[in-house]
Amino acid sequence: MESSDILDTQVLKGIIKESIREVLAEVLSEILKEERLKLCKLLIPVVSDAEQSEINEELGSPDDFEEAEFVNLTEWTEHGDQLQ
Repeated sequence: MESSDILDTQVLKGIIKESIREVLAEVLSEILKEERLKLCKLLIPVVSDAEQSEINEELGSPDDFEEAEFVNLTEWTEHGDQLQ
């Protein structure tokens, strides 16, 4: 084998390794995101209609509050970022 063939093979191997690393990082990130969302869903308690009515009577309905009083957790649940 000529030295240029060996060099081409090494370059090709390097490109393949880097491509695999990039794809693997993306796949793992997506898997972790999905699993985090599944965990969040599992941790949300189930509330019956009767329980929700009782909660609304004691604490009020979400419609009774100003939007500024709510914290949007969408970014946190989707990306795992810290709340600001």
